[in-house]
Amino acid sequence: MTTKTDALFRPFALKGLELKNRIVMAPMTRGMAPEGVPGPKQADYYSRRAEGGVGLILSEGTVIDRPASRNLPGIPFFHGDEALAGWKGVIDAVHAAGGKMGPQIWHTGSTRASEWEPVAPVESPSGLIGPGDPRGVAMTEEDIADTIAAFASAAADAKRLGFDVVELHGAHGYLIDQFFWDGSNLRDDRWGGASIKDRSRFAAEIVKATRAALGPDYPLILRVSQWKQQDYKVKLTQSPEEMTDWLLPLVEAGVDILHASQRRFWEAEFPEIDGAEGLNFAGWAKKLTGAATISVGSVGLSGEFFGAFRGEASAVTPLDKLVKRMEQDEFDLIAVGRALISDPAWVRHIREGDEDSLKGFDAKDLAELV
Repeated sequence: MTTKTDALFRPFALKGLELKNRIVMAPMTRGMAPEGVPGPKQADYYSRRAEGGVGLILSEGTVIDRPASRNLPGIPFFHGDEALAGWKGVIDAVHAAGGKMGPQIWHTGSTRASEWEPVAPVESPSGLIGPGDPRGVAMTEEDIADTIAAFASAAADAKRLGFDVVELHGAHGYLIDQFFWDGSNLRDDRWGGASIKDRSRFAAEIVKATRAALGPDYPLILRVSQWKQQDYKVKLTQSPEEMTDWLLPLVEAGVDILHASQRRFWEAEFPEIDGAEGLNFAGWAKKLTGAATISVGSVGLSGEFFGAFRGEASAVTPLDKLVKRMEQDEFDLIAVGRALISDPAWVRHIREGDEDSLKGFDAKDLAELV
């Protein structure tokens, strides 16, 4: 390849998590778990990425033990004997292939992914999907307490099953993120408030409970984003000071790694401060909190992320912008999504400089676990 990629293949270690490179498989909803139970197809799917050289695999979102915690029927559970036995088969297969893996633990809140409706009413901070858009019910104090406990229980199960790390999904307009956002959190109790610091209390309590369940020496990731699927242009914070108020309490509560999701990793988060080539979201998150960070967003591909789910393909693009930022240690790890859906061996091709074997994302691959 024309770009020297050594920076992507440095080892990384944190709290006993030892990775052979800096490349993470991003969590991507596949929705192919019948009755919420992962099986041999999922084990083969993830282990192929381990064989292909991915440093750390993060699973698709897998939901906690709450009524209506998922917004598609094929999303896997991370609770119940049958589903957890399925996940045990997945992590054992990944380890046998030489990989490391963590589940992304999730609650979809009041979001709608299809016309499918769960049996129980969907729940959210204020019974809203977004500003002026009602759906479902506002959570009670009991609902909130039970949800916090369910996140912690799922994380404890992940550790017990042998996963190497846990990620909490706090991004993209789902439940935790709906508490962050003033467009969906209108509460006037301790779970709401005028500031992002106030509205982060729900997430901080989940992190504290999860940290207590995992113990001090097990790595915990939290995925966060400024944008929402409800509105791509939304920004939770407009300045580094606001971002500190948002993220630093979460790190202090027990997060080790912030997975800072943006749609295009090369875009500066605050260009008015450090220019168009300035730090991206993960870069600022690392600078402001001192935590390790994962960046993500259209790595190695042309085209927009959500265009992929409208059936649009993406061509291969150079990695020079990524490598430059990795060489400068702007962030610690880089998550790759669509490229790994279509090509389980993408990492190996990059490591070997085998440019001819790289292929872009093909939307037809969303129909199966390649």
